[in-house]
Amino acid sequence: MGIATVAVYSDADRDALHVALADEAYRIGPAPPSQSYLDGERLIACARTAGAEAIHPGYGFLAENAAFARSVVAAGLTWIGPHADAIAAMGDKLRARQAMRDANVPTVPGGTEAIVDVAGARAAAERYGLPLALKAAAGGGGKGLRVATSMEELASALESARREAQAYFKNDTIYAEHYLENPKHVELQVLADKHGNVVHVGDRDCSLQRRHQKLWEETPAHIPDRMREAMREAGVRAAQAIGYDSVGTVECLVSGDAFYFLEMNTRIQVEHTITEMVSGLDLVREQIRVAAGEPLGYGQNEISFRGFSIEGRVNAEDPAAQFRPAPGTITAYREPGGLGIRVDSAAYAGWTIPPDYDSLIAKLIVWAPTRENAIARMRRALDEYVVEGVPTTLPLLRALCDHPAVADASYGTATLEPFAATLRPEAGSQPHLPVSMPRVTSHRTAPRLGATRKRTNSSDSDDVRSPMHGLVIELAVAKGDAVSEGQVVAVIEAMKMMNEIRAHRAGVVSAVHAGAGSSVENGSPLVTILRPSTGSG
Repeated sequence: MGIATVAVYSDADRDALHVALADEAYRIGPAPPSQSYLDGERLIACARTAGAEAIHPGYGFLAENAAFARSVVAAGLTWIGPHADAIAAMGDKLRARQAMRDANVPTVPGGTEAIVDVAGARAAAERYGLPLALKAAAGGGGKGLRVATSMEELASALESARREAQAYFKNDTIYAEHYLENPKHVELQVLADKHGNVVHVGDRDCSLQRRHQKLWEETPAHIPDRMREAMREAGVRAAQAIGYDSVGTVECLVSGDAFYFLEMNTRIQVEHTITEMVSGLDLVREQIRVAAGEPLGYGQNEISFRGFSIEGRVNAEDPAAQFRPAPGTITAYREPGGLGIRVDSAAYAGWTIPPDYDSLIAKLIVWAPTRENAIARMRRALDEYVVEGVPTTLPLLRALCDHPAVADASYGTATLEPFAATLRPEAGSQPHLPVSMPRVTSHRTAPRLGATRKRTNSSDSDDVRSPMHGLVIELAVAKGDAVSEGQVVAVIEAMKMMNEIRAHRAGVVSAVHAGAGSSVENGSPLVTILRPSTGSG
């Protein structure tokens, strides 16, 4: 488009790839997001210094912040996104649910009021049934979401959801809805301009998730055509109801022969790439055009879809250790290539992945004329992809290519995590070849995840150690406390995930080695637990 780009970066991102690729780059502060990427005033000041005309908020942080959008416009800059009132309408999930009901779009059974205490959570569970999802009203992307499967779990689920919502969105308002146990998560891409034109750009199946966050996405979704048409109509109707004027996504849950509105993301999404592959539209380009006031220039009938596309998210996580974040230095990196292969990446050999932000480091996207060929192309690309130095989700993505539920597209949101658990190495097992090794036969199935590893918190050790580098958000025990096996002793934030660290055995806390607000390294002792005395008799 001939537009010069200005990158911003925190101290943690000084060596990030986007900084090197941009025409200009400006430091905006230290690593903590509140002092850099979430500091709206600093971002606007930077734009003025650089002489920029517009601000694109990217995928997260301030992308769905109505106050920041208003500040950008007030500063005389162009906001590349929907108008602030649309962000506000959809950003508060309680308001969004009510708006969709008013627009006659079906919603998941649940409330439109905040859950303020455990009594409120119990009332919601009795009204909507268990399992109950407790969700951040200001949330999205699986952040601030906890599921209680029993009345006894409500208190801890509510507290955990609040804690993560406050940390990620600075808003701990929680609401409740019935948790559908294994639905399909299907979303509709919408595109609208400032002249009243609204179109959809197809649908995506994003059901393969861990921690309620997507890992594998594909388009088109494997749903009945009648449901597809109804969902597309509802998505366009939802966008029209709030006067939407940018790229956005209407997310739905599909259960049986019904679909329900889940939320609307008022931004470009990570998985927009697969929609681009089947539609031929550059959605970021369209987003910029619309922000500049240009009309779409085409109608629904002029958008056509061709073939199938799949995206696999390459995250710096260890699937063999329940998807623990794994920041560190990439020692070797090689991307796949060839017809129908696209890689959007922030990674390179020698890059040290910081622990301060999301674990996503690259996206592998494939396209083929048929779904079967797309999966085969994904399988081949994953066999060629090399990332060394840190564990990643590459082996799991490779294993998914051979999963029967992926082959027939029958998977739901509860498919991935149990499947990943079956691939983890058992104690005493021998290491398997990494998935990045070349194939020596015409076909081989994916290896088990990971290799033989020493457990961080062995039952023979007195110490509960941190399984990752991160920030201690909460220390739940004190010296002298009696704890039971499996009890939460600390909560550590790493790569924007809240990780509950549990006692590996029952006993008494004899020492505390860390405190709330302190940084810890992988393997650092958090607390020491001594076995309870059995007495002299």
